[in-house]
Amino acid sequence: MSLPAIILTVLATFLAMEWIAWASHKYIMHGWGWGWHRDHHEPHDKVLEKNDLYGLVGAAMSISMFAIGSPLVMGASAWEPGTWVGLGILFYGIVYTLVHDGLVHQRYFRWVPKRGYAKRLVQAHKLHHATIGKEGGVSFGFVIARDPAVLKQELKAQRAAGIAVVREAIQD
Repeated sequence: MSLPAIILTVLATFLAMEWIAWASHKYIMHGWGWGWHRDHHEPHDKVLEKNDLYGLVGAAMSISMFAIGSPLVMGASAWEPGTWVGLGILFYGIVYTLVHDGLVHQRYFRWVPKRGYAKRLVQAHKLHHATIGKEGGVSFGFVIARDPAVLKQELKAQRAAGIAVVREAIQD
Protein backbone atom coordinates (compact mmCIF):
# COMPACT_ATOMS: atom_id res chain seq x y z
CA MET A 1 0.00 0.00 0.00
CA SER A 2 1.13 3.54 -0.66
CA LEU A 3 1.78 5.89 2.26
CA PRO A 4 -1.33 8.00 1.55
CA ALA A 5 -3.47 4.82 1.47
CA ILE A 6 -1.93 3.65 4.76
CA ILE A 7 -2.58 7.01 6.44
CA LEU A 8 -6.15 7.08 5.08
CA THR A 9 -6.80 3.52 6.31
CA VAL A 10 -5.49 4.27 9.82
CA LEU A 11 -7.46 7.54 10.00
CA ALA A 12 -10.69 6.01 8.62
CA THR A 13 -10.41 3.15 11.11
CA PHE A 14 -9.83 5.55 14.00
CA LEU A 15 -12.93 7.55 13.00
CA ALA A 16 -15.01 4.40 12.48
CA MET A 17 -14.05 3.23 15.96
CA GLU A 18 -15.95 6.14 17.52
CA TRP A 19 -19.13 4.90 15.81
CA ILE A 20 -18.36 1.28 16.78
CA ALA A 21 -17.68 2.37 20.37
CA TRP A 22 -20.92 4.40 20.46
CA ALA A 23 -23.02 1.49 19.13
CA SER A 24 -21.28 -1.04 21.39
CA HIS A 25 -21.75 1.20 24.42
CA LYS A 26 -25.43 1.88 23.72
CA TYR A 27 -26.57 -1.57 22.54
CA ILE A 28 -24.14 -4.02 24.15
CA MET A 29 -22.82 -2.39 27.33
CA HIS A 30 -26.25 -0.96 28.18
CA GLY A 31 -27.96 -4.08 26.83
CA TRP A 32 -26.99 -7.74 27.13
CA GLY A 33 -23.43 -6.81 28.24
CA TRP A 34 -24.60 -4.79 31.26
CA GLY A 35 -23.12 -7.41 33.60
CA TRP A 36 -19.61 -6.28 32.68
CA HIS A 37 -20.52 -2.57 32.48
CA ARG A 38 -22.67 -2.15 35.61
CA ASP A 39 -19.79 -1.59 38.05
CA HIS A 40 -18.56 1.29 35.89
CA HIS A 41 -21.80 3.13 36.74
CA GLU A 42 -21.73 2.36 40.46
CA PRO A 43 -19.47 3.89 43.13
CA HIS A 44 -16.59 1.65 44.22
CA ASP A 45 -13.02 1.86 45.42
CA LYS A 46 -11.56 -0.96 43.33
CA VAL A 47 -8.59 -0.38 41.04
CA LEU A 48 -10.11 -2.54 38.28
CA GLU A 49 -13.69 -2.93 37.10
CA LYS A 50 -15.40 -5.75 35.20
CA ASN A 51 -15.97 -3.02 32.60
CA ASP A 52 -12.21 -3.10 31.90
CA LEU A 53 -12.81 -6.42 30.14
CA TYR A 54 -14.19 -4.38 27.23
CA GLY A 55 -10.70 -2.96 26.78
CA LEU A 56 -9.45 -6.51 26.32
CA VAL A 57 -12.10 -7.02 23.63
CA GLY A 58 -10.79 -3.92 21.83
CA ALA A 59 -7.22 -5.17 22.19
CA ALA A 60 -8.26 -8.55 20.74
CA MET A 61 -9.81 -6.77 17.75
CA SER A 62 -6.60 -4.83 17.14
CA ILE A 63 -4.35 -7.87 17.59
CA SER A 64 -6.57 -9.91 15.27
CA MET A 65 -6.26 -7.30 12.54
CA PHE A 66 -2.47 -7.17 13.00
CA ALA A 67 -2.42 -10.96 12.64
CA ILE A 68 -4.60 -10.90 9.51
CA GLY A 69 -2.20 -8.36 7.99
CA SER A 70 0.95 -10.27 8.93
CA PRO A 71 2.72 -12.53 6.44
CA LEU A 72 4.46 -14.15 9.44
CA VAL A 73 1.07 -15.29 10.74
CA MET A 74 -1.02 -15.65 7.58
CA GLY A 75 1.66 -16.42 5.03
CA ALA A 76 0.73 -15.58 1.44
CA SER A 77 -2.91 -15.00 2.40
CA ALA A 78 -2.06 -12.01 4.61
CA TRP A 79 -4.23 -8.96 3.96
CA GLU A 80 -1.93 -5.95 4.27
CA PRO A 81 -4.66 -3.42 5.14
CA GLY A 82 -5.32 -5.51 8.27
CA THR A 83 -2.10 -4.17 9.77
CA TRP A 84 -3.22 -0.57 9.26
CA VAL A 85 -6.76 -1.27 10.49
CA GLY A 86 -5.19 -2.82 13.61
CA LEU A 87 -3.09 0.31 14.07
CA GLY A 88 -6.19 2.55 13.79
CA ILE A 89 -7.93 0.45 16.45
CA LEU A 90 -4.83 0.65 18.66
CA PHE A 91 -4.65 4.46 18.32
CA TYR A 92 -8.35 4.75 19.18
CA GLY A 93 -7.79 2.54 22.23
CA ILE A 94 -4.97 4.78 23.42
CA VAL A 95 -7.04 7.95 22.97
CA TYR A 96 -10.04 6.26 24.64
CA THR A 97 -7.89 5.26 27.62
CA LEU A 98 -6.43 8.74 28.02
CA VAL A 99 -9.76 10.56 27.52
CA HIS A 100 -12.27 8.26 29.20
CA ASP A 101 -10.29 6.56 31.95
CA GLY A 102 -7.72 9.32 32.43
CA LEU A 103 -9.45 12.66 31.86
CA VAL A 104 -13.10 11.85 32.58
CA HIS A 105 -12.77 9.30 35.40
CA GLN A 106 -9.33 10.46 36.60
CA ARG A 107 -8.00 6.94 37.03
CA TYR A 108 -4.45 7.82 35.90
CA PHE A 109 -4.05 11.56 36.45
CA ARG A 110 -5.84 14.49 38.07
CA TRP A 111 -6.78 17.38 35.83
CA VAL A 112 -10.16 19.06 35.58
CA PRO A 113 -10.44 21.13 32.40
CA LYS A 114 -11.91 24.60 32.89
CA ARG A 115 -12.81 25.32 29.25
CA GLY A 116 -12.71 24.05 25.71
CA TYR A 117 -13.43 20.67 24.20
CA ALA A 118 -11.87 18.73 27.08
CA LYS A 119 -14.39 20.33 29.47
CA ARG A 120 -17.20 19.45 27.05
CA LEU A 121 -16.05 15.81 26.94
CA VAL A 122 -16.05 15.60 30.73
CA GLN A 123 -19.48 17.25 31.02
CA ALA A 124 -21.03 15.01 28.35
CA HIS A 125 -19.74 11.85 29.98
CA LYS A 126 -20.82 12.98 33.44
CA LEU A 127 -24.30 13.43 31.97
CA HIS A 128 -24.06 9.89 30.64
CA HIS A 129 -23.51 8.76 34.23
CA ALA A 130 -26.49 10.82 35.44
CA THR A 131 -28.87 7.90 34.93
CA ILE A 132 -29.36 5.10 37.41
CA GLY A 133 -29.36 1.70 35.74
CA LYS A 134 -28.92 0.76 32.12
CA GLU A 135 -32.10 2.31 30.67
CA GLY A 136 -32.12 5.61 28.83
CA GLY A 137 -29.08 7.84 28.92
CA VAL A 138 -27.21 10.20 26.64
CA SER A 139 -23.72 10.60 25.21
CA PHE A 140 -22.66 7.04 24.46
CA GLY A 141 -19.60 8.08 22.44
CA PHE A 142 -16.16 8.58 23.91
CA VAL A 143 -14.33 11.12 21.76
CA ILE A 144 -17.17 13.10 20.18
CA ALA A 145 -19.19 15.07 22.73
CA ARG A 146 -22.45 16.86 21.97
CA ASP A 147 -23.54 20.11 23.64
CA PRO A 148 -24.15 19.43 27.36
CA ALA A 149 -27.19 21.75 27.40
CA VAL A 150 -28.84 19.63 24.70
CA LEU A 151 -27.92 16.43 26.57
CA LYS A 152 -29.52 17.80 29.77
CA GLN A 153 -32.74 18.49 27.87
CA GLU A 154 -32.70 14.94 26.45
CA LEU A 155 -32.27 13.53 29.97
CA LYS A 156 -35.18 15.61 31.26
CA ALA A 157 -37.37 14.36 28.41
CA GLN A 158 -36.35 10.74 29.10
CA ARG A 159 -37.17 11.20 32.78
CA ALA A 160 -40.56 12.74 31.98
CA ALA A 161 -41.34 9.88 29.58
CA GLY A 162 -40.36 7.27 32.19
CA ILE A 163 -37.47 6.00 30.06
CA ALA A 164 -34.66 6.86 32.48
CA VAL A 165 -34.19 7.31 36.20
CA VAL A 166 -32.05 10.42 36.59
CA ARG A 167 -29.93 11.23 39.64
CA GLU A 168 -31.21 14.10 41.80
CA ALA A 169 -28.46 16.59 40.88
CA ILE A 170 -29.46 16.57 37.20
CA GLN A 171 -33.22 16.87 37.63
CA ASP A 172 -33.28 20.65 38.13
